[in-house]
Amino acid sequence: MLRGCREIAEIVLVVAPEDVERTRTVLLRSGGSQSERVVAGGAKRQQSVRAALAEVGPGRDLVLIHDAARPFVTHDLVRRCLQAAADHGAAIAAVPATDTVKEVGPERTVTGTLDRSRLWLVQTPQAFRRELVLEAHEAAAAAGFEGTDDASLVEWRGHRVQVVPGDRDNIKITWPEDVSRIEQMMKLGTQGTHPQTTTRAGIGYDAHPFAEDRPLVLAGVRCRDTRGLLGHSDADVVCHAICDALLGAIGAGDIGQHFPDTDPKYEGISSIALLERVSNIVREWGWEVENVDAVVIAEEPRIAPHIAEMRQSLANAMGSETSQISVKGKTTEGMGFTGRGEGIATQAIATVRRSREHPRRGEQTKE
Repeated sequence: MLRGCREIAEIVLVVAPEDVERTRTVLLRSGGSQSERVVAGGAKRQQSVRAALAEVGPGRDLVLIHDAARPFVTHDLVRRCLQAAADHGAAIAAVPATDTVKEVGPERTVTGTLDRSRLWLVQTPQAFRRELVLEAHEAAAAAGFEGTDDASLVEWRGHRVQVVPGDRDNIKITWPEDVSRIEQMMKLGTQGTHPQTTTRAGIGYDAHPFAEDRPLVLAGVRCRDTRGLLGHSDADVVCHAICDALLGAIGAGDIGQHFPDTDPKYEGISSIALLERVSNIVREWGWEVENVDAVVIAEEPRIAPHIAEMRQSLANAMGSETSQISVKGKTTEGMGFTGRGEGIATQAIATVRRSREHPRRGEQTKE
């Protein structure tokens, strides 16, 4: 994959000393737009990376460090890491932790529970300005400092590292069973039969009670002469339901995880702005919005007069065409809390497809 990425000018492979000659014979190619060479690695990963950095041409401003144990890295992720490194000096791919994380002491007893909202699982690639990461490796070697990854060396030198949303399919071969899992993913990707590699769908739901002295905002549109809804943000149930549908489609949690109502900075925030952020997450994770269908359930106000403006507002926020957005209003004929006029609910379904920049697993990118 790295051979097909135009942003990469040269590739340095690091292998065990006894494999250098075989790798040069079997893997290297000549005559392409990228230069390729092989170097012998050290006893530890940190020593191997340092050896590779010494081989990078002096005219290179940025370097990208990637583990061959992650075979599903994409052009999109490489480009985003390089851009972040150009902007900030250092960048790593990572995904938010979804499992509860425990500290475990002797005899496998739990000593504490970590705040999952602040934890991210780091992947490769990691990208850096060449001089920054080279200086960090040289300083670490001189001081005898060993980090867990290249970013930890840069952090140790006091430089901030930018996090780039990674890819949950960018898995690492660690255990023997990972090999069979990856082989199956490659097989299904090549055949084009894996449903998660092309199109996904998600469902979202939200409901808020009416409140006096608050404006009513639905799909980013101000509906006048009617009561508003109670909520930490502007309580836009349409945007909230669509956000959850989009996040669910790509397996990225829900709106509460990304924008918790316990955080003061989201108090009163425009939900159409949150939808813009969620749409950016969708794109960062390698997906494009295919279609969104939302049903607003309310006795009042009438939704029909606002539908055209709502569709345009949602399309603008998601970077989509209005033809991809559907909004309709329904009543419950007096039944339930919406029927009694106590509030408004919305159900939404979103369909996403793989971005053209994010090829199916097992395929070669055609450029």
